[in-house]
Amino acid sequence: MSTFAELGLSESQLEALRRVGYETPSPIQVQAVPLLLEGRDVIGQAQTGTGKTAAFGLPMLEYVDPSEDEVQALVLTPTRELCIQVTQALRTYGAVKGIDVVAVFGGAPIRTQQAQLRAGGQVVVGTVGRVLDLISRHSLMLNACRYVVLDEADEMLDLGFLEDVEKILSLTPGSRQTALFSATIPPEVRRLADTYLLDPVTVKVQAATLTIDTVEQFALEAKGPEKVSALTRVLEAEKPHQAIVFVRTKIRCDQLHRTLRDKGWDVKALHGDMSQGSRDGVMISFKDGRLRILVATDVAARGLDISAISHIINYDIPTSPDVYVHRIGRTGRVGRSGRAITLVEPRQRRDLEAIERNANTTVAPWVEGAHVAPAPVRERPKRHRKPQVSRNGGGPQAKLIVSGGRAAGIEVADLVAAVTEASGLDGEAVSNVRVLERFAFLEVPEPQAAQVVELLDGTRVRGTAVRVQHAAG
Repeated sequence: MSTFAELGLSESQLEALRRVGYETPSPIQVQAVPLLLEGRDVIGQAQTGTGKTAAFGLPMLEYVDPSEDEVQALVLTPTRELCIQVTQALRTYGAVKGIDVVAVFGGAPIRTQQAQLRAGGQVVVGTVGRVLDLISRHSLMLNACRYVVLDEADEMLDLGFLEDVEKILSLTPGSRQTALFSATIPPEVRRLADTYLLDPVTVKVQAATLTIDTVEQFALEAKGPEKVSALTRVLEAEKPHQAIVFVRTKIRCDQLHRTLRDKGWDVKALHGDMSQGSRDGVMISFKDGRLRILVATDVAARGLDISAISHIINYDIPTSPDVYVHRIGRTGRVGRSGRAITLVEPRQRRDLEAIERNANTTVAPWVEGAHVAPAPVRERPKRHRKPQVSRNGGGPQAKLIVSGGRAAGIEVADLVAAVTEASGLDGEAVSNVRVLERFAFLEVPEPQAAQVVELLDGTRVRGTAVRVQHAAG
């Protein structure tokens, strides 16, 4: 199959796709859409960037009746950023039919969301906690919900949400159609699927189909004081359609944003200390193509999965090969080519060599007009969208527990940075980082564990003073 029309979509859905310029379905769409249109339950194993939102969203919208105000479809997401992203996509796909899509997530006024639900809303996209809250307040009724999607189920597992997901599923009709999408299928997610999906069909997109190997990779050496001028030179020469400029810290993000803005560039900043409203506004303008350059920290940019990003620029070299792969994978999406350029200070040459060695790739020197054959990057097995770094060596590890978690806005990259800044350990010495709602786990080499606890305990991570201790067992 080579066109959306061959997948069995209606003319209204085809018109919606024409409006956004989509011409050829992705592999996950080719496999999942016909099955979902047939009414089958589906398990889709696919990473972000493969087109999975359209894979479950287009069939869902085919069966939604815009003349009925009841909630007919529910999409559960693990994070508010993904909730916003999915909502925007579904609103675009459903515009021709006049389908109302309501987003519900924590951190926003619940009364506003209650009012939106009272006013209609055939499709609800929500984070697990806020959906449960609205159900308990009798503001969200699921008795007419005949289509449910669990998006990024493995991340829901990581965040400790699966029990709440089961509560929500138990409140939907037994005759519903259910789709579960996940980058990986760990045993707990498999058990959930076996319990709540009816004779599901599994469709899978291998990691090899991701377009990370369509990225041309370059490095430009620049001393610290020369990095701004080097970045300006790169931007002027490359003329990116849209670019994310990655920096390591929130302070550096603000500083570089102001510098580029004062030089006349169309640029905004995105980091965790901004208000959620400001972050949402920046993300929306970038996704809509109204913003050309975004200066961002790794964590803040996590919800940005956009096919039109032409360039990734590492203003600060990534802390590990995993983070490098995660960053450059944001360009070269959906059959497009992309370019990644890393600014490297002379003292960081060994860091770049480590990235090339551990990520199995080659980074060429950057000069204006340079082109290279994109080097294949083979991701090592790891949790989806978790930029965990591995340690050097195979010595014993100590497991630590940190008092802060997702509720405090803390992410994996924050903890890795906090440990390295407090203790002086290399980022690759921090492993198996898992951030849950109220606390987090991480592992460090046993010989340095006591020092890490002493130095990190009581420090502030994303503005929250955290407690650190050895985890029991």
